[in-house]
Amino acid sequence: MKFQCPGAGTIRQPSPEFIRCQNCGREVEIWTDEIKTTCAKCNKTIMRQAGQSCLDWCRFARECVGEEKYNKYKKNKEETHKKSK
Repeated sequence: MKFQCPGAGTIRQPSPEFIRCQNCGREVEIWTDEIKTTCAKCNKTIMRQAGQSCLDWCRFARECVGEEKYNKYKKNKEETHKKSK
C-alpha cells in the first residue's frame, strides 16, 4: 500500500467547516480545501487565511494529493497571499 501523509488528509478528502462572516456575523459553511465562500445573508465574499501545509514544502506533495488538488491548493495559496498585501 502506498504511504499517504496524514497532513494532506483535508486536501484529499475535504470536509465542511463553519467560519463567521466578518461583515454580518453569520456562520458560513466552507470546505477545508477552500479559501473563500460567499455569505448567504449579506452576499459578501469571505476569505480565510491559508496556513502552512505539508503541500508547501514536501517534495511528494503533488503525487500525494494528485495534480488537480495540488494545483487548486497552490492557486488558493497565491490568492490568499495577494489578498493579505
